[in-house]
Amino acid sequence: MGAVFLAGVAACARPARESPNGGSPLPIAQASTLAPTPTPAPAPPLAPAPACAEPGDVLLFASPEHPVRDRPLRIIAVVDHLVDADLSASVPGGPALSTHERHGGPPYFWTLQVDAARGGRWRVALARDASCGGAALATKDVVVHPYALPPPGTPRTSLWLTRGAWSPSLENLYSAWIQHLFEAPLDEQLTFTALHDVLRNPSRNFLFGHLGAAEDEQGIVIRPDCADLPYFLRAYFAFKLGVPLGWSRCSRGENGVAPTCTDFATSSDPFPPIDDTPQTLPPWADPNRERSGPWEMNVKRLGEFFRTTLADAVQSGAGRTPADDETSDYYPVRLSVDTLRPGTIFADPYGHVLVVAQRVPQSTSEGGLLLAVDGQPDGTVARKRFSRGNFLFAIDPALGSAGFKRFRPILRDRITGKLRRLGRDELPDYSATEQYAGGVEGFYDRMDDVLSPAPLDPRQALLETVQALEEQVKTRVMSVDNGRKYLASGKPAADMPDGARIFEANGDWEDFSTPSRDLRLLIAIDVARALPGRVARRPERYAMPADKSADRVRGELEAQLSKELAERTFRYVRSDGSEWELKLKDVLERQAALEVAYNPNDCVEVRWGAPASSSEASTCRRHAPADQVARMEEYRAWFHERRRPPRE
Repeated sequence: MGAVFLAGVAACARPARESPNGGSPLPIAQASTLAPTPTPAPAPPLAPAPACAEPGDVLLFASPEHPVRDRPLRIIAVVDHLVDADLSASVPGGPALSTHERHGGPPYFWTLQVDAARGGRWRVALARDASCGGAALATKDVVVHPYALPPPGTPRTSLWLTRGAWSPSLENLYSAWIQHLFEAPLDEQLTFTALHDVLRNPSRNFLFGHLGAAEDEQGIVIRPDCADLPYFLRAYFAFKLGVPLGWSRCSRGENGVAPTCTDFATSSDPFPPIDDTPQTLPPWADPNRERSGPWEMNVKRLGEFFRTTLADAVQSGAGRTPADDETSDYYPVRLSVDTLRPGTIFADPYGHVLVVAQRVPQSTSEGGLLLAVDGQPDGTVARKRFSRGNFLFAIDPALGSAGFKRFRPILRDRITGKLRRLGRDELPDYSATEQYAGGVEGFYDRMDDVLSPAPLDPRQALLETVQALEEQVKTRVMSVDNGRKYLASGKPAADMPDGARIFEANGDWEDFSTPSRDLRLLIAIDVARALPGRVARRPERYAMPADKSADRVRGELEAQLSKELAERTFRYVRSDGSEWELKLKDVLERQAALEVAYNPNDCVEVRWGAPASSSEASTCRRHAPADQVARMEEYRAWFHERRRPPRE
């Protein structure tokens, strides 16, 4: 059994708690706490933590599924609710390991890693802190084998063998896995050139090699765009744990009609065989065995599934179906600390999708943060913080229902025997109204209250808003530089689509243009400029100085904003390879130029708004074709008015 459940915990209205075959024995010898990068100590909480609270569901999980002597072993403990506890592991004749370092929230998790595990039966325990009595919350035995065991068999047609079912504890593990993948110091500009760079990193991916077949060392290329990213993450996790995956083909929504979904498919459906012969066969592979075959086939099948079936089927319309649509892969959630957990997606009304990666609680000195990752057409995956510029929200039935949503868990129906998605009555955090009832301003006000329940210091609120703007600018540096490299390759000009299709085209235009990113950047500029006025209009939301009027605070914030914009700088690479430094202030002053700066056929200097006769622009050698320039001027109003045109 991969999970240990506490007696007396009320079951959620979700699939039956079946083991995902995730737990297993642990290796040990050289031990270390499993953490991707050193994370600075969090600021002190606003109130004493409920250290002795009930933890809810408890899961003890070991990876790989069948640990092997002298090889790495990872141990993860995951709980629903905040509790002070220690995760420990020991084996007769070997060292005893433990950690008190807690991550996440919620769910909360602890990790241990052994670089070379001693063989034998390991005893794993999650126990309360001594100040809470030290009682064990869960225990588990994990056997580290002296030799490798075969991975799950290779099915004849389906994508992978379904060996377990989604459960509340497994959903918690999924959230912990997402956070661990993308956890990093808050001041780090976390960006990866492709998702497979993250998944191939054992210090980030605690499911690396989970099946014991070197499956993460086969060189599978995984480059999702924003709509693919949540599905690719969910599929990878489901493949490793042997639980079902489902996906639909959805429309994008057009002519005033919101997106709709059809053709629900699952990982148990027939999948075309791959007629490739593996170069080598592991000793345990038996091609004549009924449910087994060369493992290379399974890995190739998964890579092919990512590259074709899943990438071709899913797109951003899946995240924007109406909130009450029961045929969708996602469902809208209430806005709370418990629901905005890693793995939750945010779908904006215009087609962008992000995956929540971490929540940082409010402290005495800083507001609460919500961090998310997104994919781009060029394959990059980057982390962003919640802000109006990054998380666009609108309420328009023609666009569908934007907002925070989660995957509907998949379970096998007891009557039909077929896999199905859970309905609204089976989802305890479902709400088709909460995100939309208060309008756009109500949505952002509610998010402020969830992330920072105590009044914010006005100056800190300004600094965090500027920080979010700076992150968007620096992320754009990479996207625009990819366009510079595209021009330098000598390829012909990318074809520019007509009308609203500039936001959704395929090919070189999709890979290297930035209309959606630039529109969000322009909105972020507006948000930063409006923050002083927002504080003055909503003083009850902020910890206003007792001796200062709202107007005086506004004036001080405007002066502070000007100072921050003038002091924060970034660099981009010009067409000749030299670097040029700009200030955030320059970006704000170049708003008009940035309204038509998304074309990859323009030199990088033009795309950063360099004045035509300036030294900065002297290295520019290429411009977009005249007809494209004319059309960009025609479309300028969309960017100037900060509105995305409706799909035709």
